[in-house]
Amino acid sequence: MDGRRRNPYELTEETPVYVISVAAQLSGLHPQTLRQYDRLGLVSPDRTAGRGRRYSARDIELLRTVQQLSQDEGINLAGIKRIIELENQVAALQSRVAELQSAVEGAAAAMQQREAAVHASYRRDLVPYQEVQQTSALVVWRPPRRKQQSD
Repeated sequence: MDGRRRNPYELTEETPVYVISVAAQLSGLHPQTLRQYDRLGLVSPDRTAGRGRRYSARDIELLRTVQQLSQDEGINLAGIKRIIELENQVAALQSRVAELQSAVEGAAAAMQQREAAVHASYRRDLVPYQEVQQTSALVVWRPPRRKQQSD
């Protein structure tokens, strides 16, 4: 949620408002088909305190999708259930990826700010580094000879 309080009377596509007869009419299916889909776990509407089914606009869209996959594509109900599960899993993963991308972007911005602060703290009297030109000269170093002490 985005932190704002929602109006409790605001209708969204998730709001369960349609009784089974209306949902059946809107989806073009028989009420018994909706009950069967609920028993199979294909489309599970919310329930009232009296255990009556209440369908949302999203549920009705899902009923239409189930019908289309079954009738037009010839997919059996077990296959449709698996498709729905996988689509829900993909949606959840996409949401998680978006969250992680946002977190990474925030961390990158914080890192850039810290890096800028470190650069700003550098002393300004430092001399820029200049690369030394490589030569093939050989320098031999010999340690100075020690003087021997006589006892």
